[in-house]
Amino acid sequence: MNKNLPIRKKSVYVCFSNKCILLNAVPGPCDPEDLIDGIIFAATYMGCTHLLSERTPTKSARMQQAQEAMSRVRAAQKQAKNRKKSPDDEAPSTAEVDLFMSTQRIKVLNADTQECLMDLPLRTISYIADIGNMVVLMARGKMVRSRSAQENLDSTAEQTTITQDDRRLYRMICHVFESEDAQLIAQSIGQSFSVAYQEFLRANGIDPEDLSQREYSDLLNTQDMYNDDLIHFSKSENCRDVYIEKQKGEILGVVIVESGWGSILPTVIIASMMHAGPAEKSGRLNIGDQIMTINGTSLVGLPLSTCQSIIKGLKSQSRIKMNIVRCPPVTMVLIRRPDLRYQLGFSVQNGIICSLMRGGIAERGGVRVGHRIIEINSQSVVATPHEKIVQILSNAMGEIHMKTMPAAMYRLLTAQEQPVYI
Repeated sequence: MNKNLPIRKKSVYVCFSNKCILLNAVPGPCDPEDLIDGIIFAATYMGCTHLLSERTPTKSARMQQAQEAMSRVRAAQKQAKNRKKSPDDEAPSTAEVDLFMSTQRIKVLNADTQECLMDLPLRTISYIADIGNMVVLMARGKMVRSRSAQENLDSTAEQTTITQDDRRLYRMICHVFESEDAQLIAQSIGQSFSVAYQEFLRANGIDPEDLSQREYSDLLNTQDMYNDDLIHFSKSENCRDVYIEKQKGEILGVVIVESGWGSILPTVIIASMMHAGPAEKSGRLNIGDQIMTINGTSLVGLPLSTCQSIIKGLKSQSRIKMNIVRCPPVTMVLIRRPDLRYQLGFSVQNGIICSLMRGGIAERGGVRVGHRIIEINSQSVVATPHEKIVQILSNAMGEIHMKTMPAAMYRLLTAQEQPVYI
């Protein structure tokens, strides 16, 4: 950790869930090249708690939530100390950690063994606050339809920031750290988003000066989010619990792939099922279904490798409960581009979306990283050369309709790869 970094006088509270384009126009305390490589701060991990939140609360509401999360964790730690044990899910034992951050991710490492305790992609962080010597990192999780749908989320703490029962709410996971460098940590994470954005622009040959932040923001404010997830997740008939019966020692018989960055709830998708395997024989699962939980363990926001390990760990069990959201394998995308001078905000290589500008019109339209483009405006581009796809997208204006699916799923469905079932 660089102890000689300058500390700015004013704390930085950065809100990303409202899709701002430039997240920090003022240079931060770190050298951008250091943030690309990654920097480390010493901290104490105090624990985490869960809150319910609207999708885009005000900055003051976010700050109140951060303060509430900090108060909860402190109270839980105090109770745990008095009872000499930790309550479930609210107050794990404090641990000395190294907080690694870069333009890609935030990792929490055991200070002694350097074991990775937590790995959070930077894009999953919705809000950062430093309060005294405390840092609160908030990540948005599963959407719920109303307060009553998850009234048991926390029966001991009342949510003062939610006042209407019928609003769409999100489960926020709040991680709390203590450090002498709390303010510097918050500033550095905020700067990481800004540097990541600038790197994205440079990688795609975009000059940030070509289009002002205000002008682009004004365009976004006129557009509604278009994403099938908003429709599917809001309908109770698409979200269900299913039970899979199998023999002990038998695999579940599925291949899972990532839903892709840009999805409302990043999780894993069923891409293939083994013929006559437990998953297929159940008749309750389909290709394209998104897995929310398995035996009560949430898969939302977890890396693909972690989700695969969780499923492999079910081999010794004979009955598995899964909460899934029924989704088609093909994702519908609608990008509204009124003029060619507005960048689409994503890059494509050989038909596969490989990067996405956070807060751009492409993300707003439902574009997901890692997806293969199947159609553009009803025209199949499956066998279309890369240069032609780029030309079509570069010249497209108005409403741009696309069909996409996870590239890994496409390769399985077209027999380009052999499935490895778990």
